[in-house]
Amino acid sequence: MAKIPQETIDDIRSRTNIVEIIGQYVQLKKSGGHNYTGLCPFHNEKTPSFSVAEDKQFYYCFGCGRGGNVFRFIEEIEGLSFGESVYRIAEIEHIPIDDKYQQLSSAESESSKTRQLITLHEKAAEIYHHLLMHTTAGQEALDYLLKRGLTEELIIEYQIGFAPMQREFLEKIFKNEQLSAEFFADSGLFVVRDDGQLLDRFYQRIVFPIRNAQGKTIGFSGRWFETPDFPAENQPKYLNSPETAIFNKREVLFNLDKARGAIRKTGEVFLFEGFMDVLAAWQSGIQNGIASMGTSLTQQQVTMIERMAQEVIFAYDGDNAGVEATHRGIELLKESSQLKVTVLQFPERLDPDDYIRKYGGEAFQQLANHGRATVFAFKMAYHRLNRNLANENDQLEYVEVLLNELIEVDSLIEQDRYLTQLSTEFQISREVLQQQVRQLKQQGRQKRRQQHQQVVKDVATPVRPVAPRKKTQIEKAEELLLYRLFHEEGFNQRFKSLPIHFPHEIYQELYVLFDTYVATEAEFEVARFLDFLQDEHLRQLVIQIASLNVPIESSQQETNDLIRLLQSAGIVEAIQQKKIQQQLASQQGNQQLELELAMEIIHLTKQLKQA
Repeated sequence: MAKIPQETIDDIRSRTNIVEIIGQYVQLKKSGGHNYTGLCPFHNEKTPSFSVAEDKQFYYCFGCGRGGNVFRFIEEIEGLSFGESVYRIAEIEHIPIDDKYQQLSSAESESSKTRQLITLHEKAAEIYHHLLMHTTAGQEALDYLLKRGLTEELIIEYQIGFAPMQREFLEKIFKNEQLSAEFFADSGLFVVRDDGQLLDRFYQRIVFPIRNAQGKTIGFSGRWFETPDFPAENQPKYLNSPETAIFNKREVLFNLDKARGAIRKTGEVFLFEGFMDVLAAWQSGIQNGIASMGTSLTQQQVTMIERMAQEVIFAYDGDNAGVEATHRGIELLKESSQLKVTVLQFPERLDPDDYIRKYGGEAFQQLANHGRATVFAFKMAYHRLNRNLANENDQLEYVEVLLNELIEVDSLIEQDRYLTQLSTEFQISREVLQQQVRQLKQQGRQKRRQQHQQVVKDVATPVRPVAPRKKTQIEKAEELLLYRLFHEEGFNQRFKSLPIHFPHEIYQELYVLFDTYVATEAEFEVARFLDFLQDEHLRQLVIQIASLNVPIESSQQETNDLIRLLQSAGIVEAIQQKKIQQQLASQQGNQQLELELAMEIIHLTKQLKQA
């Protein structure tokens, strides 16, 4: 394949700010100087250990050890090859790059399949959208959407389309476009019959393209378009794409590609049930809304949200199913996340789209911004369902359940407010309610203590986490020396005049590669050096070294200390080798050699003391 020229790679890297690229995937906060921190996207963590150095243009996670330059980040986060990551960055930054370098090798076949499947979906979205907007077949569906309150601008923005009743329509178009037929069956766009015939999966449906976080179409959701000629009968109202190599509904959030900027700006995300709710909210000015694929929020989706926002506002439907889905989502977040949670409660069992159509976009904006209920307020309404509060037993059970919920509320002000409400509504002494809350907290602490003791008892041999091996003083000195070589111009010439070398082979190898690199390059850049290195272990070592927290400039005292440490390291290594030889001579009965080696060890030990 045609290899992307190094000057092209360097040009793309130099025109790209790694903070801006990573900021599209990770919520970054400035932590002083040119450094930014956030939650690592490569492993689950509660405390940020992921760092991005803007001046050096590389990232590093102190938790899991992953790091690299901007190309490496895109490789890791999107599962691309190096060449594809270069293209992806160029695409994000609108930097033109010659298509002749885009040919892939056989080693990149999996990425090639991904690209082909996305191509099919992008083409399908284009076709469906054209049918809706510009053909007689799609006119009724277009009129329906406009009547529902969607504008043409919104329909175009989201590339909403229409799949006609014909079951062989899409395959014919694809073949006319000379698209690769070998990927048709795996795309999810077709139903494969036993005889191998392909039938369009989506027909007589208004289709909503589902895009990944980068804005590429990876699936569809089709809403059956009922007419007198085509009644719904046994058709599902909504039909989603099946699981494919590019579409996993547990890992997809509808509208994330468009909402991501607003989410990061506000730190808030509105979570809706349906696509129409997201679109109606967008049209009303709430542009940080997303929807999960179905009513059940997943842990993978929560992790994606955590990287962008601090608060989730549940805006699910006001019917029983929506309330139950909200409750499940709140419980999931309580167990696995530190996100703040609030809830929009829609009157008259309306969904957000119906609410907007009935009361208008301005009323929805007011509710969205000023009508958020706390989790406990939601729980008060939720636990009223299926209870007759005119009945004394139901009343007492309801209060008991709410007091158990109240002990989860951290704010004393909130607790005080809700205790007053419960006391007033059910005519129970406030002091009694407070006493019950204290008892429940005590019981909770005892239960947790017992569970902990049981775990300790059940585990005969507790598994202790293996702490990373601590580096020796010599290894720390070698890393500091390499840091100075990386960051101080002219230090390499000084080093070559010093009577020292790197005692450990891996640091010596890294130095040789560094020396080779600077001999041919005008200046040293960590981000560029990472592309020069072929060994992944060496790349990670460079990132660790470049991330050291040391004074910006070296001092003469530091240099003297490094010389002394590394000189002594060579003597220590020589003494160890002599001792091994002495032991072998003793085993062989060679007393003369054993005596000679003993004298050499004594001499080296004196040198070590003088070093």
